[in-house]
Amino acid sequence: MPITLSDIHQRFLFEDYDIRGEIVSLRQSAAEVYRHNPYPAALQAQLGEFLAAAALISANLKAAGTITVQARGDGPVPLLMAECTDRHDLRAIARMPDPDAALSDDLRQLVGSGHLSITVTMPGRERHQGIVPLEHSRLAACLSDYFARSEQLPTRLWLAADSGAAAGLLLQALPIQRQTLTERERCWEHLTALADTLTAHEQLALGHGARLHRLFHGERVRLYDPTPLRFACSCSRARIGGSIVALGPDTVRELLASSPLLSTQCQFCHQRYDFTAAQLSAAALGADPTLH
Repeated sequence: MPITLSDIHQRFLFEDYDIRGEIVSLRQSAAEVYRHNPYPAALQAQLGEFLAAAALISANLKAAGTITVQARGDGPVPLLMAECTDRHDLRAIARMPDPDAALSDDLRQLVGSGHLSITVTMPGRERHQGIVPLEHSRLAACLSDYFARSEQLPTRLWLAADSGAAAGLLLQALPIQRQTLTERERCWEHLTALADTLTAHEQLALGHGARLHRLFHGERVRLYDPTPLRFACSCSRARIGGSIVALGPDTVRELLASSPLLSTQCQFCHQRYDFTAAQLSAAALGADPTLH
């Protein structure tokens, strides 16, 4: 999927304060997620906020890896999940077992009793995951709660999405350099109060410069160059084949008994993969897992 100027992330810094920010806009990548999984409009908006959140949080990745923002519960949509990699590749998925279920714009009612997690996965390193109960109606409030509980620097997010786009804003306090702790706390309250005035329409309609000017025109803000984002799925023939083999020899034999050709699709991008009986049998016996 080509990268477009409508899908960008930018960092910004308040020149006079120990506070920084991130801002993101997603159009083509959000549209690709919705195209592969044509969810109802209310669910698209919720999933769009997860996409924007993953893009904002992944900006802190210092090495190769993936950030996953996920909500799980027992409601009509038991799973909402979005990923963003250090390469700025995005993908997302939701599960809605009953396609006729009534959907709420309240995240707690949508997902049900459950939790929100942020997972950092890096090759060759132990996976890190933080979990908080799902206690707020909006994802942004849940994430602010997550950062408050994880004892990190004060961090807040503002998210918006509809069936055509997604956007987000993040503010984070920095370690004390220019200010005293009391001064930084006062400025933090001032800037977050300004950000609270941002409407969902403004998030989705305004460009980054205009959005920041609308909020912080009285402050000295340095806006850094944009980084492009895109929809891209990490699925592959080897990975999908390996997941089938991981079901175990007995299950693989049952699958082969019912059909000489096993077809499956990636949940994220709906790419179809076909495997012959010989390919799966060889892989189950420890042959080349690439399953060519």
